[in-house]
Order: sequence, then structure tokens, then C-alpha cells
Amino acid sequence: MNGVCLDLCLFTVFNISSILCTAAVSPGMAEAGADMDPEVALGLFEEGATLVLLGVPEGTELGIDYKSWQVGPRFRGVKMIPPGMHFLHYSSVSSESSGGEVGPRKGLFLFLKPRELLLAHWDKQEEDLDFSDSENPEDVARVKAGLRELDSYLGAYPYDTLRKWVSLTDKLSQEVAVALQPLSGRVCAFSDVVPELQLKLTKDRAEQNLPRNDTQCQTMKEGLDRLPRMKQREGTELRFSQIPKQTYPPGATPAQITQCSMDLSYALNCLLEDHHKDQPLNVLGELQFAFVCFLVGNVYEAFEHWKQLLALLCKSEEAMKERKDLYLGLISVLYHQLGEIPPDFFVDIVSQNNFLTSTLQDFFQFAGGSGVDATLRKRSEKFKAHLTKKFRWDFEADLEDCAPVVVELPEGVTLD
Repeated sequence: MNGVCLDLCLFTVFNISSILCTAAVSPGMAEAGADMDPEVALGLFEEGATLVLLGVPEGTELGIDYKSWQVGPRFRGVKMIPPGMHFLHYSSVSSESSGGEVGPRKGLFLFLKPRELLLAHWDKQEEDLDFSDSENPEDVARVKAGLRELDSYLGAYPYDTLRKWVSLTDKLSQEVAVALQPLSGRVCAFSDVVPELQLKLTKDRAEQNLPRNDTQCQTMKEGLDRLPRMKQREGTELRFSQIPKQTYPPGATPAQITQCSMDLSYALNCLLEDHHKDQPLNVLGELQFAFVCFLVGNVYEAFEHWKQLLALLCKSEEAMKERKDLYLGLISVLYHQLGEIPPDFFVDIVSQNNFLTSTLQDFFQFAGGSGVDATLRKRSEKFKAHLTKKFRWDFEADLEDCAPVVVELPEGVTLD
């Protein structure tokens, strides 16, 4: 992808949340439960979890799950949160005198129990929430005892988006989310990178056979060579499953290599064996995790993983015959995910080809083949009709079956 295309992609990714998530400005936080029956609201207040977030600067963009707000001067946290998994996300905002620029979004997955209280304060230096206060039982007990006095400073959980949030995460377990999120516990829109080598002095560069920085560059390549090589800070990377680069088994014949390049079932089975051996359906949870990190967390890397994982699932013909439950679940997951993004979002800026149309075209072709469970075949036909009607995507175009498939042969294998 060229630089212009990448810039446009990143612009689209990092601005999609402004289209999908509602922002509201209020003295504290939008009272989502303002029109709720008083008895229902009281029950939710008593049984729901509470986040007490102290010192969050006014103007900070903060949200939970599928909705976000701009923090007001009286904000102290969120109340009436239903038990279960949630995604708390926030972006620091500079002062108006400094331009009022919004910083990159950070977020973390929380797993809340009924009546649980989590306590955090805003760390000004890190521009992040520090939850270490929650580890002090005395502090938590003190805040919990005064919760009713704090009530007017707490924003209500946005129950109007709860159904949507549940539909986007119903296959994602706490175990899978913990395994996939960074060791730091924070999901960040922009990667936290550091230099691969600490080269503070000219002699340090000389020892690494790198060009000096105190002379004028003669070429573009020389200038690029002088830039420090960066790597992601350890512990901040998302820990997605590794999608196999080799799609065929060791010792495969040229015919097997070609077959495994058209039907990715071998590669899919390798991924499930390596990462989701005990619970193969957890791969759907990983698909949802990547989608949430992209949609709500603005993580472009998560979008790329979502595409690769989806392509692997959709292009595995034999697996579709053997794993009925997995593919019935995949249809359900995609039904809810595709309802949340503009229909033209997947169109590649350069080629104008819709990645999703071509990927699902393979899926629908395989799902309609012999040996596929009748329930799965019928469900896929309904899903195809739904997408055709809603997005006007054409799944009947030529699949270019006669086009050559370019594959890499293993070392030492030649064709006579």
C-alpha cells in the first residue's frame, strides 16, 4: 500500500468512531437512565457495578462499550453497569489554549461482578487511569459506604446500547479477552514504539556500522537509513493468534500445495490446534475481540487481523463440512458486525474492489456445495439474501475460477 493510501485508510479508521459512537456534553456525563422507571433505576443502582473515576480532566473523551461522552466538571464515574464484560475507553484532550487536540484512544477490558466497585484516579503524567486504588480494600470500602452521596456525580450506564454491545461480544469470553489483550492491560490506538538500539552518541552509530548524523544527506536512501529503527514497546502489543504463513503440510506434493492454497482448511486447523485447541469456537471470540478493538478502540492492526482471520475462515471448504457449529456461529457474528459499518467501508481505495464481497463470495460458494450440513446451507442462503438486499453487494459475479493460482513451492521441489 502506498503512503497516500495508508494515510487515507488511517484517517478512515481513526474517524469511524465519530460516526458510530454518540458524543454528549453534560455537567457530568449523559444520564442514560433519565427516562427510566424509578424502581428499575434503583434496582440497577443497587445490583449494578460502579466505576469511580476520580480526577478525570474536564473535556476528556470517555466512554464505555458502544457509547462515549465528553467529561464535564462534576464527573466522578459511571454507575448501574450490568455485570459482565465491558470496554472502558478514553482520550485525553489538550486545553483550548493549546488547540484542544484529542489524543490517541486508550482502553481496557473490564469484567465486572454484581455490586462490584472499581476505584481509579487520573494519572496526569501518564494521561491514563490508574486502578491501583482498587487493590486497597479500605479505600474501596470507604467509597462504597459513601456511594449514595456520590450518586449525583455518576453517569448512568447507556442501556440504550446494551443490546448492541452484547451482540458484538456474545462469543468473547473473559479467558479469551485476557489472553489476547496486551500484557500492559491497555489497548492503544497508536503503537507505543521505542528504538531497537539506543544510539545516543556518534561513536554508538559507528560501532553499528551506521552512517553519521552530523553530515548532510546526499540521497533519500541515506536519509532513511539514518532514521532509527523502531519496535513496539514490550508488553503493549496485542497478542492475536498467529495465522499460518504456510498453508500446506510439510512434504506436500505440488498438487497438494495447489489444493491447500485454494482450500485453507489445513491452515485453519493449524491455527485452531495451536491457539484454540480445547475450545475451537473461541476463534469467533477472537474475531469479535479484533472487531471491537478496531471499531471502538480505533486500532488499525486489529482491523487487519480481523480481515485475515475472516478470510481464513471463509476460504476453508473442508472445515465448513466438518465444523457446522463454528460456521453457524460465524454467520451470527458477521450479521451483527456488518450492521455497524458503512457499506462502502471495505472498498479498497486503489482497486475499488470490495474485500468483503470477494471473501464472502467464497464462503457462499463453499456453503452451497455438497457435503455441507443442510441447516448451515439454508442459513447461509438467508444471510446472502440479507446482505444483497441491505448493501446491494453482488455475490454472483464471476469467481475467475480459471485464473491461475500462484503458490510457492517448498525448498527442493521442482516441476518438470
